[in-house]
Amino acid sequence: MNYVYILECCDSSLYTGYTNNLEKRLSVHNAGKGAKYTRCRLPVKLVYSEEFETKSEAMKREFRIKKLSRDEKKSLIKEKGQL
Repeated sequence: MNYVYILECCDSSLYTGYTNNLEKRLSVHNAGKGAKYTRCRLPVKLVYSEEFETKSEAMKREFRIKKLSRDEKKSLIKEKGQL
C-alpha cells in the first residue's frame, strides 16, 4: 500500500507527504531524519492519512493536498475525525 499523510508539528504547522510504510516513516520523522521541514519541528504526530494502491495515485493526492490552504487541510482532517 501507499499512503498520503499529514503530520502536525510541535509548532502546530502541518506537513504533507507520501510513503509506502506509514509507521516507519513516522518514526523516521520523529528521529529527526525525515524531511528537512520537520527536523526542527519535533515531535510530529500523525493527524491524517489516506491509502492508495499505487505510488502514482498517492503522489497525485499529495500534490492536491499541498495546494490546499491550512483551513482546508484542517477541514479535511476533521472530516475524517482525525483531529
